[in-house]
Amino acid sequence: MGNQNPSAPPRAESRIAGNKPPNGHPRPGGLAHDNTRHTTRFTVVGNHLAQHHELSLLAIGLGVHLQSLPKGARVDIKTLAARFPEGATRIAAALRELEAHGYLRRTRERVPGGRIVTRTVSCNQPGAAARRADAPRSTTLERAREGTPRDHAHAPPKREKRGPRKPLPAVPQPACPAPDLLQAATDLLSGLRRHDSRLLLSSCDTDHLAPGVAAWLERDVSATAVRHALTADLPPEGLRRPAALLAHRLAARLPPPPPFRAPAAPPPAIHEMRNCDGCDRGFRSAGTRLCRDCRTDPTKGA
Repeated sequence: MGNQNPSAPPRAESRIAGNKPPNGHPRPGGLAHDNTRHTTRFTVVGNHLAQHHELSLLAIGLGVHLQSLPKGARVDIKTLAARFPEGATRIAAALRELEAHGYLRRTRERVPGGRIVTRTVSCNQPGAAARRADAPRSTTLERAREGTPRDHAHAPPKREKRGPRKPLPAVPQPACPAPDLLQAATDLLSGLRRHDSRLLLSSCDTDHLAPGVAAWLERDVSATAVRHALTADLPPEGLRRPAALLAHRLAARLPPPPPFRAPAAPPPAIHEMRNCDGCDRGFRSAGTRLCRDCRTDPTKGA
């Protein structure tokens, strides 16, 4: 009774700390992963979206889907409703959730031609742009407080100085720059913006181009034909300098002068009707007071 068993443990063994069972194997029923490394066709999604505590499951799934789409894909409600079975109402509500939490930005813009379209931007890290903008500012404040010299490696890049702007190409000059002709050319150039909003010209550009348009009008080209020659087949992308394009077209497409037309003979003069002083006969004369017979027969004129 007094002998102790040396093989017996001094105290009972405690269970393994944590949630692991005593045999070391994971509990059955939990999530397991069978992961394979992606090498193509994959999208990196942050856990802040995949495990968001306030977004609905539909909004999380829709946000992941939007981040996986290529640039330029259509993501309007009608297109998404045709792609998924949830319907337009639920998809619209999910888009509003993503927009409220910063995962989506939607703006309405007017495009050339007058139509209004919706621009949609998917943000994989909401607020990242604001944090990047605030980082240099906070660093500058901390260095100012510490009194340390500013590191030139972190200095903002200097703006490149642009050279003088290239002059516009030369335009044809009219043979007779009448004020009325130049005014008609100026009015035509000012109205081009009604046909294409990109052709909004400054006063300086209009003054440079007006003689070229006057040269066209001087060659018996109608204002409608000049306007069509300047606005037809414009490039679909944005015009960097529309005045330069118009100046090139005025010079390169200048029509030839109209064919020479001999001036028409003036109509015969019609003289006043009067009575002959010799025979009292009526006749037309430029100034003589005797008819032809009285002028040839002196006895009648006497």
